[in-house]
Amino acid sequence: MSEKKGINTMELTLLIVGSTIGSGVFGITSDLASAAAPGPAMVAWVIVGIGVLTLVLSLTNLSQKRPDLDSGIFSYAAAAFGPLGEFISGWAYWLSAWLGNIAFATITMSALGTFFPRLFANGQNLFSIIVAIILTWFLTFLVNRGIESAAFINSIGTICKIIPLVVFVICVILGFKAGIFTADFWGNVTENLGSKVETGSIFDQIKASIMVMMWLFVGVEGASVLSSRAKTRTDAERASIFGLISLLVIYIVVSILPYGVMTRAQLAAGGQPALGAIMQHLVGTWGAALISIGLIISVLVSWLSWTMLPAESLMLMADDQTLPTSWGEVNDKKAPTRALVITGILQSIFLFSLLFTSYAYNFAYTLCTAAILICYLLVGIYQMMYSWQHQEWSQFIIGLIATLFELMAMVLSGWKEVMVVSVGFIPGFFFYIQACKEFNHVISKKEKWAMGIIAIFAVISLVLVINGTISIN
Repeated sequence: MSEKKGINTMELTLLIVGSTIGSGVFGITSDLASAAAPGPAMVAWVIVGIGVLTLVLSLTNLSQKRPDLDSGIFSYAAAAFGPLGEFISGWAYWLSAWLGNIAFATITMSALGTFFPRLFANGQNLFSIIVAIILTWFLTFLVNRGIESAAFINSIGTICKIIPLVVFVICVILGFKAGIFTADFWGNVTENLGSKVETGSIFDQIKASIMVMMWLFVGVEGASVLSSRAKTRTDAERASIFGLISLLVIYIVVSILPYGVMTRAQLAAGGQPALGAIMQHLVGTWGAALISIGLIISVLVSWLSWTMLPAESLMLMADDQTLPTSWGEVNDKKAPTRALVITGILQSIFLFSLLFTSYAYNFAYTLCTAAILICYLLVGIYQMMYSWQHQEWSQFIIGLIATLFELMAMVLSGWKEVMVVSVGFIPGFFFYIQACKEFNHVISKKEKWAMGIIAIFAVISLVLVINGTISIN
């Protein structure tokens, strides 16, 4: 019998790392310094590492045990809760995907401001927004004509991610000073700190760090897809663990070491892209330029592939009869034109909202992360359900930890963002009801209750935004 074709553990590990690293790593230091001192940040990394590890292990296990569920990660929600469960997960995934594109747009405009400060300023003036909208529709046009991110284009993007990060780490190590790193290790010093820096308790700092860190792992579900290319199940499991450990090492080094080259207040005030501000401090203008060039090319490549992602999720939902058939219609190039246009319009409208928030990049990625947490939570729940049914108790514990972690992230660090995201489900339910009528699916009482509860959350969140309890600026 011939040996199964596939890739080995090392090759698969590299694929997972390359596909997961995105724009977030270029901007984390400023946002993390605003949230926490180095000590609490390191504790938060341990918590997030355990949580994401159990999520990846759950995804890997389910992809091996349920290969018939091939409609993305929201197919696990369908197995657990039926059509509405799939719709909620799929719609949240779609929201997360195009909100992630908004984050790409804002950090790209900020990077262009390094070279054209008068035109782009901080990346969220009117000119920046117009350029971002033009880019959005240009990429939409490319994808609609059947041009997706080919392997060689992704390779260019990966190189542009890795080279600046390697140079950055070398420069930070050479410039690292232990005295600066330990000066306010637990965030107890309150004097002479910038207005962006919060000096809460250690628990508050850990809590504030979690949403910042989770943004870096949006897209980690791709590891379960890539795991299907492995020679054996053991290779897939090892690669998932090694890949995640590699990502954690990269993220921790990039986000923690800068505490030893600049004060926390300086890091928090650095702006975006944050690594560029640190390189400017360490080596001068060429360092900031290197980071910005690498970031721009890397994000444009990611932006191209992520333009297809939200449209593809709508197409899959239409195929599974949780959206009307028309949402899944494709043109002669096999691209879902209707879904692409709807997503492009929403992105264009949302970009103008960035004129009214002080921290556009942070606002966009926290909403993106809050939406994807809903999908990840449903994965953890189904991992528990499946493992309970088949009496696989070690897998059940993994699912339990993943579920508790996602709930903790949603409640402790991202409840406001999750509340705001709930508003996005209201128009979605209208289309879900249309699909139910088209495919003769009778909406059950449980589904009506679930939609009603989410609608109540949406109304409450709008009230909280209006009265200022939830701030969007």
